[in-house]
Amino acid sequence: MLLEELGNRIRSQREKRGLKQQDIANALNISPQAVSKWERGENAPDIGMLPLLARLLGVSTDWLLSANEEGRDVFEATVLATSVYGAYKKSVGMEPRDFANWANGIFLVVTEISLHYNGVPVKYMGDGYLCFFSGVNHRERAIDAAVRIRRAVSEDIKIGLATGEIYLGSVGHHDYARADIMGEVVNIAFLTMEWAECNAESGIAAAETVLQSLSRPVTLGKKESVHFKGVAQPAEVAEIVPS
Repeated sequence: MLLEELGNRIRSQREKRGLKQQDIANALNISPQAVSKWERGENAPDIGMLPLLARLLGVSTDWLLSANEEGRDVFEATVLATSVYGAYKKSVGMEPRDFANWANGIFLVVTEISLHYNGVPVKYMGDGYLCFFSGVNHRERAIDAAVRIRRAVSEDIKIGLATGEIYLGSVGHHDYARADIMGEVVNIAFLTMEWAECNAESGIAAAETVLQSLSRPVTLGKKESVHFKGVAQPAEVAEIVPS
């Protein structure tokens, strides 16, 4: 297969999903320059990188290499969700433009920190923020990002983490669609964030799925088995205490 053809396939599928080269780079723990070279046909991804790249793009390795079979469109990731406690009350007492400027100041910080740990920002909702981490050590990188966000943001920010399979794709009318992630793990991340509001003094909480198979120990606070509304099985949730 010609490198130029492979590059075109990568670029077209990335754009179809509304992703930037930086997003691909972050998700795969590589440089944006490497992705750019793939798309220009200057070189190709390492063979060990192809399965990860294919899952991120929602295709199979065969599709990338010119076969017709479609692949899985889900992959494992750690989802990070944030919200600022008391934001609604603040919004009532502020002009809309002032509230937007206030929220954007927080979003600037949380986004830059997420990017530093190779996270992929997904969307902003009022005072809320959603992103995901995939690839090597995605759990550890998400935890490190959460701790750093908590320390960097002066407001009472709450953070929820959950790990599992997510679907990444374009959502919405074809003229206005944006990249988004879906799956129960996304819901659990937001529900875990809500649990943190009342139960985690540190402001950071993680589902048990995040704490499995970590390469290094993490200090935990309160633990609880929670029956979240809309989630079939009880979720084990724990506070993460920054070292």
